[in-house]
Amino acid sequence: MADPGDKYRDNNMEVVEFDGKKISFYVDSECILCSACTDEAPDNFRISDANTHDICFKQPQNEKELEECYNALGSCPVEAIGDDGVE
Repeated sequence: MADPGDKYRDNNMEVVEFDGKKISFYVDSECILCSACTDEAPDNFRISDANTHDICFKQPQNEKELEECYNALGSCPVEAIGDDGVE
């Protein structure tokens, strides 16, 4: 399970709300740069500028993006993606 205390600082830290639930997707240091998340949610995840890990560069803005972000979370082979980054 991803650790919000170990998330990369270059993730987008914005908090969004869907159906009354606050959400903030992130990638933590367990990332192995497999890019499964960028395949599942290309509008929200990308490779970092350092080319060492993936990041959530944009929080979901609609139901389609939210679904794709959850697909990315579910497809991460090392569980480096979380949605509990609300601070």
